[in-house]
Amino acid sequence: MQSLKHKILTDGTVNSHEILKVDNFLNHQIDVKFLNEIGKEFRERFYDVEIDKILTIESSGIAIATATSQYFDYVPVVFAKKNESSNLDEDVYKSKVFSYTKNKLYDVMVSKRYISNGEKILIVDDFLAKGGAVMGLIDIITQAGAELVGVGIVIEKSYQDGSILLEDKGIRVESLACIESLENKMIKFK
Repeated sequence: MQSLKHKILTDGTVNSHEILKVDNFLNHQIDVKFLNEIGKEFRERFYDVEIDKILTIESSGIAIATATSQYFDYVPVVFAKKNESSNLDEDVYKSKVFSYTKNKLYDVMVSKRYISNGEKILIVDDFLAKGGAVMGLIDIITQAGAELVGVGIVIEKSYQDGSILLEDKGIRVESLACIESLENKMIKFK
């Protein structure tokens, strides 16, 4: 997606820890018009699959999944929560996810009321690095007896092994932009 590559180059930054920051348009401040373009692109990439729900993880995936939903006839968006709360059902699907950005292990949870046996699920998220978040969401889909139809990623860090891990398992991954490296604060696309 050329417009995404351009947006990353003009608005993205690489910090001193070699982390790509796109928080001014994707995952802190949200450029809604641009997110609609991303949602439309996911629809074009997954034109050949039927989906019942979109699954993501809080919090940065929620806006992307919501924008994408409108192009799939407004299917429900379900997001895995990272923290237990008093408003979360007691009966949940739960999986462990390690965040390399935050260097923290999370339990992610989805109420069993929101994913059912046989449903066709599309995962949508902002980044793919080592694949931990996506694998946790796949675990939840499997626990529910639902069917994964694909994974839509806005930005893939192709220099890490997440995409390879998923594709080796036969999982369809559609990444809108693939970053090959972030060396010396320079962004190089695959």
